[in-house]
Amino acid sequence: MSAAFSTGTLSGADTVRAERARILAELLENVDELADKAVETMRNEIPAYAARGPEFLADVREQVARHYRTKLAVLLEERTVTAEDIAFTRRASMRRAQAGFDLADYINAFRVGQQVFWEAVVAHAGRSYAGHEAALTLASPLMRYCDFASTHAANAYAEFQQYAAAETVRESRDLVELLLAGESPTRGPQLATALAHGLNPESRTPLLVVAAVLIGTDVKPDARHAACAAIARTGVGKHRTLAVVRQSEIVAVPALGPGGDPERLCDRLQAVQENLLAENVVLAMGISTVVEGMAQIPRAYQEARSVLEYLPEDGGVAALPRISPFEYMALRADDTARHLVDPRIVELLEEDRMRGGVLTATIRAFAAADLNLRAAAERLQIHHNTAQYRLRRIQERTGRNLRHFTDLVDLLVAIALQDVLPPPTNPGRKRLVSATNEADGTADVPSPHEPR
Repeated sequence: MSAAFSTGTLSGADTVRAERARILAELLENVDELADKAVETMRNEIPAYAARGPEFLADVREQVARHYRTKLAVLLEERTVTAEDIAFTRRASMRRAQAGFDLADYINAFRVGQQVFWEAVVAHAGRSYAGHEAALTLASPLMRYCDFASTHAANAYAEFQQYAAAETVRESRDLVELLLAGESPTRGPQLATALAHGLNPESRTPLLVVAAVLIGTDVKPDARHAACAAIARTGVGKHRTLAVVRQSEIVAVPALGPGGDPERLCDRLQAVQENLLAENVVLAMGISTVVEGMAQIPRAYQEARSVLEYLPEDGGVAALPRISPFEYMALRADDTARHLVDPRIVELLEEDRMRGGVLTATIRAFAAADLNLRAAAERLQIHHNTAQYRLRRIQERTGRNLRHFTDLVDLLVAIALQDVLPPPTNPGRKRLVSATNEADGTADVPSPHEPR
């Protein structure tokens, strides 16, 4: 035994029982002080509780006091706690869930309350052997009470979260259907859901529409919902993206907000697609142009849906904010447009593509530099003579002089038509992004046959 206790012989069962009753009776008289101490400890140890106001803390104190009184009654009657004893915890659990508390914080509060109660038991036990033994007899029933009560509360908390999640999904789906029909919410849950996602019917909020489908013959519903949740986390501001599973597709309406950057959002959506691909979830995603206001959502949705057809069979991201009108016209071109391209140009571009695309990069850089050869060479990080040599090669092979506007347009159109085709070295792996109006910014190595 510890030296903190007085010496003496071990007490008999009756003495221990009497000490136990004394301890519990004294605690019952001090329930209010214990509840105050428990709430103060929760505030000190749990930041989520410290951030709350007086009304919330009064509710917590009332719950702690009820738990303590119930716990003492069960111990005094020497019986096992039942669900009826702690039925009052159900509504409190739901209030915590509704207030946005993490389940971990809520269960941690149970731990703090149990800790304060046990310390009070030890303090009232005193230093006698009988008091010490009486306190030990209370340890197991106290643990059983805490386990039973915290499990009951956690189940009620989880039940409310599931209900709230189902309600949120239903309200989000109803809102998306309303928006796709060209209408705006005016009141009630749909308006609240719209505002929560940064969509304000009274303002011309810049936004995009995303349409995504999972590719494969064995797409499981949980994979589709996981992809939807990942898209919902891609908002560029303080709001989550409105995203729902709509039959076999995912529809999302990310609000950009004032000064929002569509490129940044496209990058995040691209990262979602790539991360899912690493988990063997193949996603094809179409992203509309930026539109202003909810009235434009139906048109934006049709844009997102239509651009999906230009993606390869293994998915990817077709992002219209990254594509120029010129590139979009190339995407929409039919076989007739390709047949109109001079075969000499086609042959040169195909060969150049297989060799790394240095001539194609030169054409793009020359156009981006406003036909300034020296500026184009600097973009490509090559010598001026090397750039001059490439222009001569292009003219010899195609009959087109890049310094003539119409000839340059012919070459750029042919390149744009080629860009929408899958690379022969890796069929089907193509990101539909802006077709590099610059020479991609990388250092260019001349051919062994080119002057340096």
